[in-house]
This record gives sequence, C-alpha cells and structure tokens, in this order.
Amino acid sequence: MKHIRNFCIIAHIDHGKSTLADRLLEKTGTVAITENQILDNMDLEKERGITIKSHAIQMQYKHNGEAYTLNLIDTPGHVDFSYEVSRSIAACEGALLVIDATQGIQAQTISNLYMAIDNDLEIIPVLNKIDLASAQVEEVEDQIIDLLGVKREEILRASGKTGEGVEDVLKAIVERIPAPTGDPDAPLQALVFDSVFNSFRGIIAYFKIVNGTLHSKDLVKFFATQKQYDADEIGVLKLSMQPRQTLTCGDVGYIISGIKTSKEVKVGDTITHVNRPCEEAIAGFEEVKPMLFAGVYPIESEDYENLRSSIEKLQLNDASLTFQPESSIALGFGFRCGFLGLLHMEIIQERLDREFDMDVITTVPNVPYKVYTKKGECLEVNNPSGLPDITHIDRIEEPYIRATIITGTEYIGPIMTLCLDKRGELVKQEYISGNRMEILFDIPLGEIVFDFYDKLKSISKGYASFDYHMHGFRESKLIKLDILLNGEAVDALSCLTHISNAETLGRRMCEKLKELIPRQQFDIAIQAAIGAKIIARETVRQVRKDVTAKCYGGDISRKRKLLEKQKKGKKRMKQIGSVEVPQKAFLAVLKL
Repeated sequence: MKHIRNFCIIAHIDHGKSTLADRLLEKTGTVAITENQILDNMDLEKERGITIKSHAIQMQYKHNGEAYTLNLIDTPGHVDFSYEVSRSIAACEGALLVIDATQGIQAQTISNLYMAIDNDLEIIPVLNKIDLASAQVEEVEDQIIDLLGVKREEILRASGKTGEGVEDVLKAIVERIPAPTGDPDAPLQALVFDSVFNSFRGIIAYFKIVNGTLHSKDLVKFFATQKQYDADEIGVLKLSMQPRQTLTCGDVGYIISGIKTSKEVKVGDTITHVNRPCEEAIAGFEEVKPMLFAGVYPIESEDYENLRSSIEKLQLNDASLTFQPESSIALGFGFRCGFLGLLHMEIIQERLDREFDMDVITTVPNVPYKVYTKKGECLEVNNPSGLPDITHIDRIEEPYIRATIITGTEYIGPIMTLCLDKRGELVKQEYISGNRMEILFDIPLGEIVFDFYDKLKSISKGYASFDYHMHGFRESKLIKLDILLNGEAVDALSCLTHISNAETLGRRMCEKLKELIPRQQFDIAIQAAIGAKIIARETVRQVRKDVTAKCYGGDISRKRKLLEKQKKGKKRMKQIGSVEVPQKAFLAVLKL
C-alpha cells in the first residue's frame, strides 16, 4: 500500500489540466505520444475544448529504484461541473493545484482549493505554461504564497506543452502525497465515485477501496440499496479496463456485476461484502443540489419511455442530474430535470441527442422558489404552473447566491454595473495583488442563470473569473408572467420573474413569437399577461384569399356581401382552430 498514490488535478478553466495530464501519462510510459487531451474522450469535450467528466487512469512510475502506482483523476474546471470535482477529491489523498502563469489565480482555483482543503488533501501548487512569453512567473508565485502560505521553493514550475518540469511534478507526487491509509484485513469498504452504462455488460461502477480487500467472484452488496451481486470482473483503469484477481486498500478500480437497472447504483455509495459487511457507509458525500430546473419533453409523445431510460443511463454517468416526471398541456408528458447551470443543461441536451438519439424540447429554465401561503404553509415551487392562486400567496422567497468575481481593476466599472442591473448587492471588494480585485456580490440566482456568465466574459474580455455558492432565500416581489395565444395560456412559456423585469420581458417574448409563429387562416393574438392584466400584445395577421377578385365593376354591396361571408367563416375557424407553437419558437424564447 505504501507504493500507491491517489491524486487529482484541480484548476480553473483553461489552465492546462488535461495537457499536463497528457505529459504525465507520456513520462510514465502509460501512452506513446499521441493526440492532445487523451483523457477527454467524449466528442463534446474535444469539440468545445473543455473537460466535462472526471477521468481516472493508472500509471506506473519508478523512483529511487522502487515502482509506484499512481492513480490520476483529471477533473473539469467549469463551475457547472464542480460536483464532478467534489467526487474526484473524495477518492484522493492529494491534489495538484494547477495555476496558469499568464493569468494567475482565478475564482474557480480558490473554490476548488477550499474543497480540497476541506477533505484534508495534500496540495502541490504547480505553475503551468511557463514557456509562454506572457508568463509572469514571479508575480503569480507571490499570489500563490499569499493564498497557500507555502515557501517559494515548494511551488513547481512546469509546462504541459513542452513537458518541462514534469519530472519534478512526478517526484513531488511520490514524495509529498501520503500513501492511502486503511486496513487490508478489515471488512470491505469501497467508495463508488462514478459509473457508466455499457449496453453489453450492464453498469460499470468505479470505486476506491478505503478498507479491506476485494477478490474477483466475491459476493458483494451496495450499502444504500442493500442489493447483492457477484463481482464478475474487477480490475484497474488504464487506457482501457484491465482485469485483476484482487484489489486491496487504496486501489482505484472498476467492478462489473451485471447490474441492469440504474437506480441500483448511486454515486457516493459504499460497496461491502455480504458475509462480512462493514458497520457503516463511508461518510462525507453530500447529495447534489440543482441550481436550475427545466422541463425536458420528447418531440414525439411515443418516445416518452425511451427518454426515461436515456435520462436514467445519463444520470449514472452524471450524478448531478436529477429528474422527476411531469406533464404539460402544450407539450404532453416529460420530465422536470434539475441542472447545475446553463452550460450543464446545454451539455445534457447535446448528450441526449448524440448518445441516445433523442430529440427533446426544453422549457424555460426556472430556479426553485419558496412560496408561503396565508395559512402559513411553505411550498417549494420549481415550475410556474405549480404556483398557488395569487389570492392565497402571502410572500415568495427566491434563492440568492454569493458570487465571487476576480478581475483586473480596469473592468471594475462595467462589472459593477452588470451586477447592480441584475439586482445584486455589493458585499465587499478588496485587492488581491497589484491590479487584481476580488468582488463579492449577493445576487438572485434567477438573474444569473441565463446570460450573466456570457455578459461577464464579454465585458471583461475574458479576464473575469466567476464562482458562486448558495446563500439562502430572501423575500422578493415576484410575479407569474403568462403568454396567451388567442386567450389560452401556453404553460410551457410561462415564467416567474421580478416585477421590475416583467414588462420588458413580456414585450420581447411577444415580439419574438410574432416573428416565429406561422400565419394561419385567422388572426392570432399573442399577449403577455400578469394575472388578468395584459401588458403587451402582438397580432399575427391572417392569410386571406382575395374573394372580391371576380367582381370587376358592379355595385359595392356585392363586394361587401362577399367580405361579410368571409368574415363569418374566419370567426368560426378561430373558435375551433388551435395554434401550434413550432419547436424553434420555444428555443428562441429560451434564448431571450
């Protein structure tokens, strides 16, 4: 056991985690020199150049004549995938904190660092991209010393691109990160930190053994579900899965036991033996809290069951996705899904399309609100259609977040304006170093889920970094905005919004729908309403046949008679005609 080292790589977006991981794999001879970002094996990751999933891989390394086994977990950097990072950290004893020498410490660096410190990991600071001309090595080292309180010589300098300093990183992993502790003879305790669905072999769970030893063909059970299975195959994760007969304390590996139903494997669960179980599950693994809810509906109603199984399989691989069934008058049966943010929602939609070939419609995203009725009851509402009648509501509270923004001083003005426009309240601002500032704001979560991140990036030319955590609920003047088509509300388009935004949002939605709803044989009135009050209206004009074309000359009463007849027909048509909202209209309104 003393020759095992489990570590993860944590950093802000684009600080070079995956590239550094490539160099570590090359140096240890795990892979020959191949294409970049070898661990980012999903098409989406390659296209967008971001890490979405944590990836585990084992390497062998010789140091002072002794062979060491290094288990590396490469993690995502984006705030929407921070749950992936927390799971990886739970399976490690140490972490490489990678910091870009050209950008310095960013918000997500600090957030991931605190997560690692909470789990008592040994932190090794690595200054990456030192080969670039714009690298400010001394300045960034000063920032790291201020943040971590380490000595200057403890900071490693490396370049993921050229491979410089990678040997020192490997030495530091062996010398500084402690070996896993645990008792190989104790009852088995293994922490499940990820799982994937394989259509031939069932569910494959990835785990780290904390105590005990696991042999192939052992009878095991999962602690949360108490279901029993045979360990048909166990092994370690290299570039491909490699079977082993025995795995012991500190090993990171996989188990295949022919599990077919996805509900039976929960990330954060503990695996133990049936005949000699452990006393308790491994603690310290919190349930994920979704930040944003949206309805996901199949385009064809008969695809409902396929969508359910697709989301279940996706949930295995992405434990931060939550879902429950719901129905809508406009869209039929579907699911209310919880996401960690807009990027997460977009990625899930893409993965449903690519991996499971599911075409879906997503409704307007909402955040969870607390509604207090006049009887004193408290309801949690994730969907505007679940709002009680306005006469029964005493008050509505909305979730607030504490946002940390780190940026250069030249962008402070526009960023302050952006946050105040989003109903933010300044908590504090302070200089971190030289010309970099940290600003703390309390902002309603509903204001940042749409376009806040994009706007922040564009006004700061990409130099502001952003991180947030939940900061309780506060009372707010929120109202339900309905969209009516010919007097009938379309439930999929209604949303809860602050009273100050309602009118502009209603007007913009009506204008957008007018462009996108195709013309019918009758007029379509598009209205935005708050309760019984109409705040905006647009009309899609009807398509008309020129019924008076055959009257050349003659008396005006003949023309009038024909027009009156047409008018009656249009009126009858309007009573029985229904308006279909096209898919692209839903998507365009979401983009607002």
